[in-house]
Amino acid sequence: MQVCDIFEGLGEQTFRELLGSMSLGKLRTFQLFERLKVRLRLNKLNTETLARSAPRQFERIAKERDDAFAAELAQAILVCHMDLIVAVLNHLGIPHQEGFFDKDADIGQHLTGDWQQRSWDAHSASFPKSVLALYLNHLAVEMSTGAPLFHPSK
Repeated sequence: MQVCDIFEGLGEQTFRELLGSMSLGKLRTFQLFERLKVRLRLNKLNTETLARSAPRQFERIAKERDDAFAAELAQAILVCHMDLIVAVLNHLGIPHQEGFFDKDADIGQHLTGDWQQRSWDAHSASFPKSVLALYLNHLAVEMSTGAPLFHPSK
């Protein structure tokens, strides 16, 4: 599974929610604002232009299968929700530095059994469901090959 598959599997409505959940201030903090504006092919990046561009962005991902774009967009969405990432990693017992862990780290021992559902159950009441679903799927894609799309049971 690739990041395009995650966005497509979660659906266009969830995709719109994900775009709406982004903090433009946090994008600036992480120095992603200008890069994302270019990648989104927008002359001006604000909440209104982002919302209006959602159908076009979803088509790029679902139809054109632009996985590099999808990966960058997922990163931009997730850095706006570092508190969610820290909470999930802490819950799973994964060592990290403020939500970031070494890409070479072997965290497979922490991702066993129904780890996604357990994480969902623990955090879905505290964080946006769309972002939590994206992160749980994104983490699975990053850390394993052939991970199926996670759809929470609740």
